[in-house]
Amino acid sequence: MISAAVLAALLVPVAVAPAVSAEPAAVRAYVDTRARDCAGSGSGCRPGVVVHHWHRRGADSRGVGWVYASREGVRSGTARWLVKAPGAAWKTGGGWKVATRTGTFVEASWGRDGHTGPKYPRGTKLCAEFRGLSTKACVTLK
Repeated sequence: MISAAVLAALLVPVAVAPAVSAEPAAVRAYVDTRARDCAGSGSGCRPGVVVHHWHRRGADSRGVGWVYASREGVRSGTARWLVKAPGAAWKTGGGWKVATRTGTFVEASWGRDGHTGPKYPRGTKLCAEFRGLSTKACVTLK
């Protein structure tokens, strides 16, 4: 499970990695990416989504390590994430989960760090949805 402090920092832009890496070649074979989106109008994310996805260089499929959903300006909420592969119908990625209150927003997460989780084709769309809110925050796996 990912800690709340780490997840809260995910919405801050990630610094560019150094050109020279001390990681072994096997680790560099993977490309790790965090995709973010904030939906709604006004200040803050109402809702927001962050997705950690990974793939081997040259691969057409993308592994989804974890999905994080947040919503500002509320004290409680229930969230889930949805997935739509190119040419397919929407499916539930993760079931409804009660979001945890953290300050002025609520958050929920699924999955864990590392190269784990389901794989989807490039171009797949993932969305975070809060029950009772018609607006979804979505990202596309590049």
